[in-house]
Amino acid sequence: MILLVVIASVLIALVAVYQYREQTKDYHEDRLERKENTIKTTIGIELKKHTTFPVTEENLYNIFKYKDRIYDISDINQLDILIFDLKGKLQISSSSSFAKDDTNYDISQRVLNGLAESSDHRVVVEDQTPSGIKYKSAYTYIYDSKFKPIGILHIHYGKDNTFQNKELKEFLGRLSYVYFFMLLIAIAIAYFVSKYISQSIEMVSDKMAMTVLGKSNEKIIIDSASLEIYNLVNAYNKMVDELENSAAKLAKSQREQAWREMAKQVAHEIKNPLTPMRLTVQSFEQRFDANDPNIKSKINEFSKSLIQQIDTMSSIASAFSNFAEMPKQNSENLNVVEVVKLALDIFNEDYIHYFNEEKELIAKLDKTQLIRVITNLTKNAIQSIEDKENPKIEVRVAQDNNQIVITIADNGVGIEEEFKDKIFEPKFTTKSSGMGLGLAMVKNIVEAYDGNITFVSELGVGSVFTITIPKK
Repeated sequence: MILLVVIASVLIALVAVYQYREQTKDYHEDRLERKENTIKTTIGIELKKHTTFPVTEENLYNIFKYKDRIYDISDINQLDILIFDLKGKLQISSSSSFAKDDTNYDISQRVLNGLAESSDHRVVVEDQTPSGIKYKSAYTYIYDSKFKPIGILHIHYGKDNTFQNKELKEFLGRLSYVYFFMLLIAIAIAYFVSKYISQSIEMVSDKMAMTVLGKSNEKIIIDSASLEIYNLVNAYNKMVDELENSAAKLAKSQREQAWREMAKQVAHEIKNPLTPMRLTVQSFEQRFDANDPNIKSKINEFSKSLIQQIDTMSSIASAFSNFAEMPKQNSENLNVVEVVKLALDIFNEDYIHYFNEEKELIAKLDKTQLIRVITNLTKNAIQSIEDKENPKIEVRVAQDNNQIVITIADNGVGIEEEFKDKIFEPKFTTKSSGMGLGLAMVKNIVEAYDGNITFVSELGVGSVFTITIPKK
């Protein structure tokens, strides 16, 4: 809208300048022609009635010099008059600056040819003085009573555009004022119209930006809107309904799939100790002899083997139970610096080093779960450096803006590139034993408190796990 006003003002100004110039050009041409006709009429009357000399080309000087008639005609028309013979030689001039024998003012051959060839025997030449003032020169024949050319009339007409230029400036000034106020009005109208139009679109945009899969998204309600906005809002509301249904179905499917996979894993892990238990019982049954003098030691060995397998099954059940209960929150205000140190106190390895930049960093967390996170990551670090000559584990607690950052770094074997995307998946493990629930449990705990866990690892160099949780 603003652009249209600006373009219109520029176009009108250009058209106005062009129109003024054309009008000025036509005005000067008409005025020159009128002056020329008036002078020709006056000269014709002079030749018919007021001269006693024969009207011939040779007497031009005598006719118009007699009683200074050339000056009278020049004064009446306010123009300098020059009269040439048919060969272009100056005969007489009303201006004192022209001399009869001054050949600089003779008519050029081009103008003479133009006079002879043109239908009205008239030539107009536009030129300018050395000072830059533009003027027009008109050439036409002077006829005797029998319409025979006896000479050439030449008049100078200076184009004074002062008045026209003043009028043009005044018009453009008024036009600029008008369009300036129109521009202000257009800006105001465009602002309010765009606000009205974009308000609904902005609302739709904000709602779309807040749309999250798996959460209840608010629908858009607009009382008055254009048909296009109304259709857009209806499409968004329909999308929200479909998104909620899809999210519910997806969540249900994911839960069912997760439990199926977990059930398979638990069944597989439980079968592992059951097989040696069965073989042990069968072997003991076949070799059992009540009279054997070593029967007591054999029973003890048999019992010890069964207890070991039962403990393995118990640990599997506990790991599965702990993972299934995540995240169960019992939040309280904790000093993370002290809780992390407490979690590390259970480890006796002298290569574990603890660093804290602050003495107190408070966060709202579950103490037991935070200890579980630290011990789990530390155990993983210990297992990764079992074969290292100079093992080292560094645990740091620091503050970054409004976040508490916990890092656990080791110089262990690292994580292979193909396993990095799966490291937090349940039941995934690179170890020969275990269910692969540790890091998945850690991730669940951290994310339950609006935190985040990331890692960087290089094979053969080590790994660094970083936990960020909001500070209270």
